[in-house]
Amino acid sequence: QAQLVESGGGLVQAGGSLRLSCAASGSIFSPSTMGWGRQAPGKQRELVATITDGNSTNFADSVKGRFTISRDNGKNTVLLQMNSLKPEDTAVYYCYAHWAIFARDSWGQGTQVTVSS
Repeated sequence: QAQLVESGGGLVQAGGSLRLSCAASGSIFSPSTMGWGRQAPGKQRELVATITDGNSTNFADSVKGRFTISRDNGKNTVLLQMNSLKPEDTAVYYCYAHWAIFARDSWGQGTQVTVSS
């Protein structure tokens, strides 16, 4: 059973930066896609950034130009660098992984990010 463990959330002022990290374990296959989603109170969870094992990236419009994503395929880790944070970025952020070979998705437990105005 694959596990995703996140770290790096916290409280930051608007305009600040945070970096989230996630490590996937428990599978002999590397995820074909890794990424991050977030869920704010009263809203649906949304994927904000993804990266494939070929390093193709995709970002939600709301974070383009502010967030970057990178991964280490050898370690099955993914990093989300969040810059120029806004109060509307406040949410629980979840690590995401997809294994195309199994057609399976996994989500981490989540880490809180709070941006104060």
